[in-house]
Amino acid sequence: MMKITRKLLQNCGPAIRLAAISLILCGLVFPLVITGFAQLIFPSQANGSLVQFNGKAVGSSLIAQNFSLPIFFHPRNDSASGVDPDITVQDAYSQIPRISAATSISVDTLQQIVNKNEEGTFWIFGTPYVNVLKLNLALIQTGDLAYNGFPASSGL
Repeated sequence: MMKITRKLLQNCGPAIRLAAISLILCGLVFPLVITGFAQLIFPSQANGSLVQFNGKAVGSSLIAQNFSLPIFFHPRNDSASGVDPDITVQDAYSQIPRISAATSISVDTLQQIVNKNEEGTFWIFGTPYVNVLKLNLALIQTGDLAYNGFPASSGL
């Protein structure tokens, strides 16, 4: 019995050492090196692409926030993941009458806000879009009374 146990340990020893070394290299060293590299080269993206408002992080430009009040632009609910932070410019235009009716902001001013926040596509293909969080922060900055207390009270 003792001979079998010793032989088993002798055969399994290299496999156990290899597993331990792989765990340390792949589970600790590699992630730490990649994280450090990302922090040096792409610090904003590595930290979640946080959007600042008055010196406070209010959300990420990469993940949609849940805006449901009629005074805000809403993210699209039909995206595949449900967390798409952008909407098409046309979708933003379609929400302008609702926001104008809920606030004292004119349709023309809202169109200007959308146009100012329009982001193009990298290539000639694709549709121009706007980031919903950035649009809503621009609305808050208009100073309209409907936005008093935001972003502090809204969790923005």
